[in-house]
Amino acid sequence: MFSNILIYFVVIPVLMLAGLALCRNIKQIRAVAVTGSLALTALSVYLLVDYLALRQVDPTSPMLYVQAWDWFKPLHIQLAVGVDGISVAMLILSSIILLTGSFASWKIDPMPKEFFLWLILLSTGVFGFFISIDLFTMFMFYEVALIPMYLLIGVWGSGNKNYSAMKLTLMLMGGSAFLMLGLIGIYYHSAANPADLTWNILTIAENSSIDKNWQYFLFPMTFVGFGVLGAMFPFHTWSPDGHASAPTAVSMLHAGVLMKLGGYGCFRVAIYLMPQAANDLAWIFLILTGISVVYGAFSACVQTDLKYINAYSSVSHCGLVLFAILMLNTTAMTGAIMQMLSHGLMTALFFALIGMIYGRTHTRDITKMGGLMKIMPFLAVCYVIAGFASLGLPGLSGFVAEMTIFVGSFEHADMFHRVFTIVACCSIVITAVYILRVVGKLLLGPVYDEHHLTLTDAEWWERTATVTLIISVAAIGCFPNFFADLIRWTFSPEIFTVIGMN
Repeated sequence: MFSNILIYFVVIPVLMLAGLALCRNIKQIRAVAVTGSLALTALSVYLLVDYLALRQVDPTSPMLYVQAWDWFKPLHIQLAVGVDGISVAMLILSSIILLTGSFASWKIDPMPKEFFLWLILLSTGVFGFFISIDLFTMFMFYEVALIPMYLLIGVWGSGNKNYSAMKLTLMLMGGSAFLMLGLIGIYYHSAANPADLTWNILTIAENSSIDKNWQYFLFPMTFVGFGVLGAMFPFHTWSPDGHASAPTAVSMLHAGVLMKLGGYGCFRVAIYLMPQAANDLAWIFLILTGISVVYGAFSACVQTDLKYINAYSSVSHCGLVLFAILMLNTTAMTGAIMQMLSHGLMTALFFALIGMIYGRTHTRDITKMGGLMKIMPFLAVCYVIAGFASLGLPGLSGFVAEMTIFVGSFEHADMFHRVFTIVACCSIVITAVYILRVVGKLLLGPVYDEHHLTLTDAEWWERTATVTLIISVAAIGCFPNFFADLIRWTFSPEIFTVIGMN
């Protein structure tokens, strides 16, 4: 088992949990968290290099590093792993955000050991989800990633944290119920012979065994199940409250990685396994995701709390991910994955900076702040860069991701798709409005609170986290072909033929 490199993405977090349990002081806790996160980041970079080399040799296989071990034979459950370009990209994203989140939580209080234990458990679920190709195992890791959120927000959060934690948990568990029923339905229609039933995604896709009529029933259940986590309208209301109450590192992982499980699952399960239903029913969910894109952006414009602004911005940007996936063509879907990477990095940067600013000013209300560029120039400049990435400035990740999405979406010649593409494009203008408004009120102009004049700028661990994220955002913006080519290898020509993609 341990000869497969993918297993170590679960083994390392488990070892981190064991190490944290033995820690006796904050220095040991920090050492375990940072060392383990660095190991995961190094492992993901090594996987990327090795994956690209193997792809040159084997450009046709849907996934690489595929291996399976029987877990529960009566129900054909396996511990099956494998990755493609999307999975590799998500593993890199997850490791970077876990690393920077560890630095952002350098002074977490109270109970730092318990905080990091739950944070690493959440990360274990995330990494396991992205390497799994068995639907049951994927769902198990999905739940492992969701459950710690209740305690992380309820114990270490701020504001109306108990309400936010309960609301988030109930809504995501409701989505999980839909998802579980959909996955069971896929399993029982994965083969005509009961002895050949399987949870394996590759086998189900290869056999194309799910009847079209059953696809119409199972596709909405799985898409909505994952779409709830992707903040799809009207199931998005848990997201702003959850983000606003979560501690900094949890907000970073929540928006940067956890919400990406939704988009990844919609593509990997709903569309990949039920392409005919996806082709026929996509228009329904395009309407809902189009609303998410515009509604999220407009809602961000009227907020005064920094976290709520970024939370509604995440609703808009994650809605754009699902919107592009539903366009069902190579260009738009490539843009969707690039948007997942871009949004994951820039929203993690936003939440890290908001946490650092709040830790100094003890307020997130932009009407009570001003002139921070004079007081904490490093953090202010980083916030401006994050804002430019969010509004799509060329040279940063947001531009290449959104342009790829809109170009791919406009490839459809019919009026319906083009109208909704134009509507989604309007979000760019709205995003510029609320980003520039926040920058103007928060960073420029006079200092409204004289107590802020005594505040200090970023410490070294805060600089490490923010600079790492900024470099990552700039790397995608400056070298988009590298990431686009990595992602394009994912799309199976056979699946594209079935659903009419090109």
